[in-house]
Amino acid sequence: MTLADLAPGRWGTVHSLRAQGILRQRLLDLGLVPGTPVQLQFVDRGGTLAAYYVRGAVLALRRSTAEQVLVSPQGELL
Repeated sequence: MTLADLAPGRWGTVHSLRAQGILRQRLLDLGLVPGTPVQLQFVDRGGTLAAYYVRGAVLALRRSTAEQVLVSPQGELL
């Protein structure tokens, strides 16, 4: 499952990255390293942009970028 597949409010744990090169490094710099919990906060109407809660910050990622992050699904925020 990818980060782009999470439903709003759901948590996932980063498993690995498919991205290569500069994009991979950028995702790692943003804190998307294996073992990191991530929550989908919001998706725009078109579904091309989403906001994710990662390590105390909210990141906006395009769907094409979120598809490069593999996650293991977790439960919902209580």
